[in-house]
Amino acid sequence: MRNTRALTMIGVALFLALAAVVVAAQWIAGQSASNSNKVAVALLDISMGARITPELVHMVDWPASSVPPGAATDIKTLEGRITRANIQRGEPISEGKLAPAGTQGGLSSVVSEGKRAMTVRVNDVVGVAGFALPGNYVDILVNTQSDSNGDHLAREQAISKIVLERILVLAIAQESSRDDTKPKVVNAVTLELTPDQVEKLDLARSVGTLSLVLRNQIDPQSAHTEGATKTSLLGESAIATAPVRNTTTLPTPPSGAPAPAPATPRPPPRVEKQGDKVEVIKGLERSSQQF
Repeated sequence: MRNTRALTMIGVALFLALAAVVVAAQWIAGQSASNSNKVAVALLDISMGARITPELVHMVDWPASSVPPGAATDIKTLEGRITRANIQRGEPISEGKLAPAGTQGGLSSVVSEGKRAMTVRVNDVVGVAGFALPGNYVDILVNTQSDSNGDHLAREQAISKIVLERILVLAIAQESSRDDTKPKVVNAVTLELTPDQVEKLDLARSVGTLSLVLRNQIDPQSAHTEGATKTSLLGESAIATAPVRNTTTLPTPPSGAPAPAPATPRPPPRVEKQGDKVEVIKGLERSSQQF
């Protein structure tokens, strides 16, 4: 009898313990579910201008209090979308890094609204030794001749001036992906500009030589410069002088009288060449003879 009662008590205790475990597990699962959301993150590195496929994205639990703004919560809404920026592995895919829905692939999909893409020829010096990579910001420097303002006597002088600032590099050569491991020297750089900046850049490359100036990506300050000239570089005062001509002013003839002919320059006086002179001494007499 006693053994039966003891076994019954043990069985009831085990049942209550199992029930408590199940209830606690359900409560914890409910709490975690209410404090987290499913967010789409990149399964691999996705380069700018690439098309998103289901193989590149997977859903993970993300704390609800720290979900990035615009993060995708449905993987179906991402299928076929084009990225307008590089997305690293494990990074949430947000709407700000995607081109509008329906956009076709290619570099045109990453150009911002109202902007244009323009390519300029560079070399290892103009292209900042290959350190200007997609996603970087550069300034455009032009070296040309200053305008003489219609004064033909004033001499033009070379001038270097920053004409465009904080220009986004979209691609180098035919690559729009970014690799920060090492610089890459290319022969062309594609930049993102406004229509006004496109016109300025086209004029700048036709009147002078261009140089790219790499700048800090988080520096929004504008450089207000007047440009560097030879005068400002060497610290000399610019003095424009007209060439002096050796002219002779003739008197004005009276009315009706023929104009006097210009004076004929006289030839220089002829200097006769003297012959050899010999001195002859005869005894106490001395004489000289000219030959």
